[in-house]
Parts: sequence; C-alpha cells; structure tokens
Amino acid sequence: MKKILFLFLAISVVSCKKSEKKVEEVSKPKVKLHQLVGGSIFVKKLEVFSQDTTYTGQTKQFTDAYYVIEHPKGNLMWDAGLPEQLVMPEPFDEPSGVFRIQRPDSLANQLKTIGFKIDDFKYFAMSHSHFDHTGHANYMKDATWIVQENEYNSVLGDTLKTKNPAVAELKNVKKINGDYDVFGDGTVVIKYMPGHTVGHQVLYVDLGLEKPILLTGDLYHFEENRINKGVPSFNYDAKQTLESMDKFEDFAKEKNAEVIIQHSPEDFKKLEKILSKK
Repeated sequence: MKKILFLFLAISVVSCKKSEKKVEEVSKPKVKLHQLVGGSIFVKKLEVFSQDTTYTGQTKQFTDAYYVIEHPKGNLMWDAGLPEQLVMPEPFDEPSGVFRIQRPDSLANQLKTIGFKIDDFKYFAMSHSHFDHTGHANYMKDATWIVQENEYNSVLGDTLKTKNPAVAELKNVKKINGDYDVFGDGTVVIKYMPGHTVGHQVLYVDLGLEKPILLTGDLYHFEENRINKGVPSFNYDAKQTLESMDKFEDFAKEKNAEVIIQHSPEDFKKLEKILSKK
C-alpha cells in the first residue's frame, strides 16, 4: 500500500511540474522584430574608425538599420536612421568629406510596408544621439523616449546653450541610469554600454528563437571592428569603449546571443534570414 501511495505522489509531482511548464510556455509574451533601412552610408575615409592609421586609404559601405519591436505591452522603435531630408535621388557628400549618405524612403512609407503607423508606438529608444541614429526621432514625439540620463543631458540638458534639434520635439522622456528591462519580463532589455557616446546603449531582444538577438548600436561598426576591438577616433571615451566591449562580449556569451552589428550589410542580411524563419 505504501509503495502504491509513493508512486501516486511521484506521478502527481511530475504532472504538476509539467503543468507548470506548460503554463510558463503559454504565458511567455510573443515578441516580434522588424528590421528597416534608415539609410546608406559610404565611408570614404575609413581611418576615422581607428585610433591610428589602420584603415588609411580604405573605404567601406555601411547600412543604417533601425528596428521595430512588437510586444503585447506596446511597441518599441529602436534607432531612427538618417534625416528624411536625405530621401533624394542622388547621395549627399557631407562637408567633412568622410561620409556619402542617402536615405531610401520616409518613416511613414517604410512603416506601411510592415503594417504600422507612426502613432503605433508606446516607446522609442536610440543607441545614441549621433546624426545617423536620430534621423526621424522627432516624429516619435508621442512615444516615451527611453534614454540614459547622461546622454539626455549631453543633447538637451538645461545647462546647454545649444540643444540638439534632432531630438528637440521629444517631450515624453523616461531617463534611466544603467540597464533597463523595457517590459519587465526580460524579453527586451536595454544594456548600458558607454564609450561611443556618454550614454551609449545596446538592445537585447528575446524572440523565443534558438538564440536571442543582441543589437550593437555603434559599439562596433563592422566585423573587423569587433574582432580587433577597434575604437573610432571620434568616440567619447576610448577606455570606456573597450570596457563596454568586454562587458558586451561576456553578456553575449552568457545569453548565447546572435550579435547583429547594426551598420553591417552582412549582418543586415543575416538578421533578415533569421526573421524569415520565425
């Protein structure tokens, strides 16, 4: 009788655990990621992406991606591409002589291709506030802008005489200090990785696939940058950048994440393939 009772209890415990697992699987939020093109950047002087003469005389083609994340608790847009003034027939050679830039289409038109409108977003965040990531930022004025407090102060702080007009319309602001779980369930997490700018950040997205996605912002600009830990000459803090790279790689390894370098045409295609399988 005791053996039968023990067996019954054991079966009950196993059944309970299976039920809990099923509930957990059912309750896990469904997250979707869309990748859009915010511009084309041809780098005419690649040496600016090094602290030395490593890339002297070299050129490189970059893409300029931005992303839409769908979550049951609201939609998030990550980064904002190049300004819409660059939606033109011919690319523009900007005054410094480093970049040749062009944007393929407006935000509104691009969002239509995935069934979205500009006012469909609850949240907006950028990896940082350089011109190739703030392009259509002001269109997101009805969303809550999630930004590191020090990055906010560097572009719109009260003590600044000249504020960045590319983000001046963003009035709904949530200032953060460090990592931030956007929806509170671990599926979409902003990771603080300063160095490229004072408040640079990257984005972790768990789509329920074999590997989560880790978007680099501008911690890296191309594959060789990542391999050799190359630090651009225009970074805010080179030492801090290298520290963030170490932290990033540790996190990527811990999560077994698929790293996507946002300016890499190769990684753009790689992510397209990943998303097409979902």
